[in-house]
Amino acid sequence: MASEVLMPQMGESISEGTLTKWHKKVGDKVEREEILFEISTDKVDTEIPSPASGVLSKILFEEGATVAVNSVVAILEESGAGASAAPAAAAPAKSAVPPPPVAATSAAATSATPAPAASGNASTPASNAGQAGEGERVLSSPLVRKMASELGVDLSKVEGSGDSGRINRADLLSYLEKGGKGSTGPGQSTPSPLVASAASQATSAAKTAPGAAIESVGGALGGLVDGVRVERVPMTNMRKKIAEHMVMSKRTSPHVTSIIEVDLQKIVDLREKMKNKFEATHGFKLSFMPFFMHAALEAIKVVPIVNASVDGDTVVYKKDINLGIAVALDWGLIVPVVKNATERSFVGLARELGNLADKARGKKLAPDDVKGGTFSISNYGGFGTIIGQPIINQPQVAIMGLGAMAKKPVVINDAIAIRTCCYVVLTFDHRVIDGSDSGKFLSTVKTTLENWTLPII
Repeated sequence: MASEVLMPQMGESISEGTLTKWHKKVGDKVEREEILFEISTDKVDTEIPSPASGVLSKILFEEGATVAVNSVVAILEESGAGASAAPAAAAPAKSAVPPPPVAATSAAATSATPAPAASGNASTPASNAGQAGEGERVLSSPLVRKMASELGVDLSKVEGSGDSGRINRADLLSYLEKGGKGSTGPGQSTPSPLVASAASQATSAAKTAPGAAIESVGGALGGLVDGVRVERVPMTNMRKKIAEHMVMSKRTSPHVTSIIEVDLQKIVDLREKMKNKFEATHGFKLSFMPFFMHAALEAIKVVPIVNASVDGDTVVYKKDINLGIAVALDWGLIVPVVKNATERSFVGLARELGNLADKARGKKLAPDDVKGGTFSISNYGGFGTIIGQPIINQPQVAIMGLGAMAKKPVVINDAIAIRTCCYVVLTFDHRVIDGSDSGKFLSTVKTTLENWTLPII
């Protein structure tokens, strides 16, 4: 009996993921919940466990492939019978990646089955760019396939220098530099202006490089640009998806940011007094974030519009409050979600936050851990930043930012005192949230923190 292994959906706005590493080879035995492969999206880099026990009989996508969510990426058999010793020759048609909701689209979205070369359809060269002839399969990365599609280059004519003839970016530029042609139409060999421009740029870079032409180092391109030594490194899939999502958010929502200063001395003193007892009682350290999470929950109760979304000309109010907390990693930014936050105690918020942060750093986040966020918090203050203007995490309509905590002189009852303060900001979608709403929200956060009464143990 065969079991299909699917590309999981790591968030409601995610339509694809890049398969970054296989932990098993065809023919290997796999236990249920054993790590099978790793994926990367704009929301998360994570390890995916096997859905069942068996023998890995087929791998349908190699490492580096961008795959639509819910597509079959591998087949597990109860026994090793029929196991293929190599990856499948072609991806099924249903695995073609659909265009994401933003302008930038992965080259993996091209058709999985090349159209006949004799077709008179004007769109044939563009849709088949980067594809081999019938019966062949070109090994290349999604980045190279996208470049080839944009430049109208047939990758079957490019000689690859990587493993098993895999074509990298340097190979493609070298092909153009040597006079390689892009496809401008059926039977035509004249390069398009775009191809000519790319070839010209590659030649120019080679001429300005000292000694030899452009050097290839692990897919990165080195050389001289305007007399400056440079190294070109393709964005990771996570970085590309973050970029797409951020640009889409700025295009979708008119962003406005309000700022308020908060006196945190009472919180600082309380944490200092209780942190050892808290850790001894609950088994984990007490950070400042749960205080801000509770304050945000109180503010959302006062201004529920910040916990909404926009659907056309309709405002969708969310009855549940799911807090997305940004976690910075060495390889990008991830926003795991604390579900049903209002139903959790202070300790419950702190514990769930710690669990999610540990899972994120260990690449153990499950698809459900990054789904369903209704309001987000970004703590850029941990890096010393005083004030920031975070971008809204669509389809949400607001995000709270926390600046660095610092001691400063303040006036209290006409006397100067040294207090620990920080700036809290609210970036909001001005289509549905007004300045008065943001003022109420931030003043509630301020009041909650400066007049803290909630027990923390």
